[in-house]
Amino acid sequence: MTEDTTNQGPEEGQPKAAESADETPCMPAPVEDAAPAPAAEGKAEATGEPSTGEPSAGEPAAAQPGAGQPRGEAPSPEAVIARLRAEAETLRDQMLRALADAENTRRRAEKAQQDTAKYAIADFARDILSTADNLRRALDAVPEDGISGEAVLKTLTEGVAATEQGLLGCFEKFGVRRIEALDQRFDPNLHQAMFEVPDTGKESGTVVQVIQDGYVIHDRLLRPALVGVAKAAPAQKVDTTA
Repeated sequence: MTEDTTNQGPEEGQPKAAESADETPCMPAPVEDAAPAPAAEGKAEATGEPSTGEPSAGEPAAAQPGAGQPRGEAPSPEAVIARLRAEAETLRDQMLRALADAENTRRRAEKAQQDTAKYAIADFARDILSTADNLRRALDAVPEDGISGEAVLKTLTEGVAATEQGLLGCFEKFGVRRIEALDQRFDPNLHQAMFEVPDTGKESGTVVQVIQDGYVIHDRLLRPALVGVAKAAPAQKVDTTA
């Protein structure tokens, strides 16, 4: 009796398929570079743990949104405007002060330059005043009757007077002028009282005698005039006895 083997084909063929599968060479699957961040996220999703957002060991720190911004509420527009206005007012005040200082410096420098030009010869003029004093003393020493009687003396006197006038004219050219003190009210800014003269018949404080002429250069005193001043008459005593 012949055995029917048609139904055993698949059973016997199954091991052969397995053997053919074992004989097939296994090729390694290509390895793809996985990005750190997605891998971490995939890992977190696979494990079911929530992601903390912190980089794991060996991973570069990622920039967090909002990093470097001040915490707290942003200032209101009104506060920003007020702060900017205060800063603008401060800068404006500083600018005005700087301009005022520059203007004052310019004026002081200009005045110093003018004073230097006006009073540059003050020391020289003060030293040469003695020459003018000597010329005046020489003229005052000549008697009136001697001038009319002696021709030589008259000529000499006229020469000295002309020299004095030339010197005074040179003084006037540079702003130096003589102080007219005789019969003027005593001025402590221009005169220097040397003594008092009683019984002059003039008001007290009037210059009645000039010992040495004074001079000014422009509006500045160069040398005060040495003068004698009238003294007030003593008050009369009233007899009150009966």
